[in-house]
Amino acid sequence: MLSNAALKKTGTGWEFVNEAALEDFVWDNLKSLLNLTPLKRQYFVRGEICDILAVDDNRKLVVLELKNTEDRYIVQQLTRYYDALLEVKPFDTEVDYGKPIRLVAIAPIFHRHNEIDRKHHNLVFDFLKVLILKESDKFYLHLHNADTEQLFKAEIFYREIDFSIFKADLPKPSQIFLNWLSSYNGDEQEKILKLREQILSFDKCIQEVTETKSIKYGKGKTKPCAEFCFERKSKKIVLFLWLPIPNRKKQAVGRMQVGITDDCEGYWGWGHQPDGIGKMEVGRMSFYHLTQDNEWIAGYLDEIVDEALETWRRRL
Repeated sequence: MLSNAALKKTGTGWEFVNEAALEDFVWDNLKSLLNLTPLKRQYFVRGEICDILAVDDNRKLVVLELKNTEDRYIVQQLTRYYDALLEVKPFDTEVDYGKPIRLVAIAPIFHRHNEIDRKHHNLVFDFLKVLILKESDKFYLHLHNADTEQLFKAEIFYREIDFSIFKADLPKPSQIFLNWLSSYNGDEQEKILKLREQILSFDKCIQEVTETKSIKYGKGKTKPCAEFCFERKSKKIVLFLWLPIPNRKKQAVGRMQVGITDDCEGYWGWGHQPDGIGKMEVGRMSFYHLTQDNEWIAGYLDEIVDEALETWRRRL
């Protein structure tokens, strides 16, 4: 079960931030939500990519296609998956292909074309409508089958960020930043947002520039002081700070990747990473800077952020 999920508030309620977040949650909760055993997700077969493959207690193959918005072609997609899977018959030790394949469409709303396609189709399709409800301070995913009136329900571990604890004159984080934060629990989210507040509050000249894959801070492109990126594999935010490069004859400032502790309060090392995201492992001696006594440089995140901000100010 997910420790947290990526949600966003809309004018009418709540929804997952994107289709991948919805798929993550359904995949991680297949057993408790639909009593299905997961087999594979994003399964490639005969040029098609199936969102989720699962099996029920009777060894019947279940194919799930998920949409986070209205879509007209979900029946056609499931039909192509059905044909390819019957031809290849993957996971034949777990699946009994003598039994009919179950085709399940999951979406917040079904276009009328889906209903027409299903009405005149020889195959059977289950339409499960997605709805996220907030009950008191808890969130729940509801999957409602209008044909059978079945309701499947699972709790979503999500906590709204209390922005009142941050400075009121700061801009709200972008939706991209909020999406990245969804991988963390509430305490960790607040600590990361406090770092953002520390950076933006340091000097009125510091700007926040949100791009597709990074959020940068500084004065123009030539005077950066910090950067946040997101590593999709680990689902973690990566911090970069512009600090003096160690062991250089001529002093220079470079982009340093910081190893953040699990509690998001401290750091366990840092090293020069001119671009991209480096692989971070304790023990990579060539990557992380050591003191003369061969001790790891470590401490509190707010302290090393302060050092980067002071370095930035001296470079102006």
